[in-house]
Amino acid sequence: MKISARNAIPGKVKKVKLGPVSAEVTLEVARGIEIVSVISATSAKALQLKKGKQAWAVIKASNVMVGVEH
Repeated sequence: MKISARNAIPGKVKKVKLGPVSAEVTLEVARGIEIVSVISATSAKALQLKKGKQAWAVIKASNVMVGVEH
């Protein structure tokens, strides 16, 4: 796999929660460290994502926001 993004983190699929339009995919990238992403259900099916499969979290974002209640 060759891509232009430099933030590609390898991991294993821990869980796939498939919905009618989207899928929530949980990757374990290190013991006790997970990354969760929401992708289209069509993409999850095309990638044949299932528990235990090797996958990469590819992060390409201009910003990350965090908020809390006052």
